[in-house]
Amino acid sequence: MMTIPFADFLILAPEIFLLTMACVILVLEAFLGSCMPRISYTLSQATLLLAALISASMIGDARTVLLGGTFVHDPMAALLKTSIFLVTIGAFAYTRSYLTAQGGLRGEYYVLGLFGVLGMLVMVSAHSLLTVYLGLELLSLSLYAMVSFDRDSAVASEAAMKYFVLGALASGMLLYGMSMIYGATGSLDLAVIADVVVAPGSDSLILVFGLCFLVVGLGFKFGAVPFHMWVPDVYHGAPTAATLFIGSAPKIAAFAMAMRLLAESLGGLVADWQGMLIILAVLSLGIGNVIAIAQTNLKRMLAYSTISHVGFLLLGILSGTADGYSAAMFYAITYALTAIGGFGVIILLSRAGYEADKLDDFRGLNQRSPWFALIMLILMFSMAGVPPTVGFYAKLSVLQAVVNVDMVWLALVAVFFSIIGAFYYIRIVKLMYFDSPGTDAPLVVNADLRIVLSVNGIAVLGLGLFPGSLLTLCNHVIGLG
Repeated sequence: MMTIPFADFLILAPEIFLLTMACVILVLEAFLGSCMPRISYTLSQATLLLAALISASMIGDARTVLLGGTFVHDPMAALLKTSIFLVTIGAFAYTRSYLTAQGGLRGEYYVLGLFGVLGMLVMVSAHSLLTVYLGLELLSLSLYAMVSFDRDSAVASEAAMKYFVLGALASGMLLYGMSMIYGATGSLDLAVIADVVVAPGSDSLILVFGLCFLVVGLGFKFGAVPFHMWVPDVYHGAPTAATLFIGSAPKIAAFAMAMRLLAESLGGLVADWQGMLIILAVLSLGIGNVIAIAQTNLKRMLAYSTISHVGFLLLGILSGTADGYSAAMFYAITYALTAIGGFGVIILLSRAGYEADKLDDFRGLNQRSPWFALIMLILMFSMAGVPPTVGFYAKLSVLQAVVNVDMVWLALVAVFFSIIGAFYYIRIVKLMYFDSPGTDAPLVVNADLRIVLSVNGIAVLGLGLFPGSLLTLCNHVIGLG
């Protein structure tokens, strides 16, 4: 019987604390939810804030492998977990306003969100193929339920069914790839796999076949072309609160999953997976940006925008260098922060029984609320990569990493499609500032949403004006990892 030292429990503190509180909130919601409708929200936010402080305090800790080689704690994991917690705090804050407007708070959403976050944490610290899969499935099952959260909506139910079926298919592909990797290496431990891959005489053919299936699973999780078919329908059909969550923190977890599976365990096959990621990145950049132009629904437009941003994120990973990995990490964190703001503005304009997710809903927003029109402008400029927003520096750091590995042509392709993509972001700015509003009704915004959205927009601008600290921290943790 394996005994777990007490020191290991300290390293597992964020996961243990989150799991404990999720169970406590679930029980309290069952017995007190009708009497205290805000109890789940308040406890969930307190849980995430305390967990973020715990994770942040562990960024400087040394790399440690525990639980029989299935779990790893390193500075990269601590930073990514802290980012996931902070982004989820913002997502939950937006959700409270949405759920209140749509008919009252329901604590089940926050419980599902916390279990989803727990799945992300497991993915971030996975040191075994089995742990990767367990974390991914815990996250996926939570997301399936969140997409179908509005049980009276046929569109949401259809989106959840598509997501579930395609997610099951992708999980099967991932498992098949893992079984081939296990057959070729004889181990599920990522460190052992890394050693076998670089050892002379390894069966590279089976490893490459397994790698192909792993990339398919990763591509689906990222929403990269040609595994993107679920993204527009799920983003559009799900309640905006669920779309906001799906489009933000899970992207950070997907980056961690790619780092564990490709950079750490299969780094010896970098020449093979680099070519695969180039194809995914170019297709995602092209199809995501071009098809987004034709969208009239903002949630579908942001879905194709997400696909194009995944292409940029993959560029950093496929560079295969520490600079590229840190640039991709910076991109994932800052994009998640920007994405919740974009969906937050949809929640801002929504009201009971109506989701303001059409482009026409943004006409004349500057006349109704100059401040929130400015916030939306900052968010759209960041997604387009316009200085001095953080999106500009995120894209610039990724392009620099690609150029440094002599893939100038790939950087030029990315710039070309970014210029095309800037059109649909600027179109929203044009609607807000140069078109007449469809209604003269004043914009009614509760204090919580006003504060959260303002802080979100200022953070995107502030990180653009002063990106050095986060970039340096990303470089630091990648070097230590």
